[in-house]
Amino acid sequence: MLVLLIIMMIIAPMLQQGVSVTLPKANNTVDKPEVQGQTVIAIGRDKQMYLNAKAIPEGELGTKVSEYLENQKDKVVLIKADVETEYSAVMAALDQLHQAGIEDVGLITDPKTKAPESEGAK
Repeated sequence: MLVLLIIMMIIAPMLQQGVSVTLPKANNTVDKPEVQGQTVIAIGRDKQMYLNAKAIPEGELGTKVSEYLENQKDKVVLIKADVETEYSAVMAALDQLHQAGIEDVGLITDPKTKAPESEGAK
């Protein structure tokens, strides 16, 4: 049993990876822990949309998210889009979510690393 537990502890984080995107950097980020039941929409460079790492046809985002959130306690949707994704793809996703009645949406970014201040700049 102990061996199975250790194997599961090692493999479980690997299964959580989802879709690989390069996130944009932002100054005003807030660290929030990842929760297992989060609803995450990933948008790749090619504008392909994924709901919790499962590909979704282009016009069905709103209905799929609504169906998914139907039995969820937290009706929060997080969007992580690749840094090279066109702005129009993110806006299209937001429009579809808005039409489906989903108002609580967050954007996932990476924090910018601050450059160390030099003594001479004071």
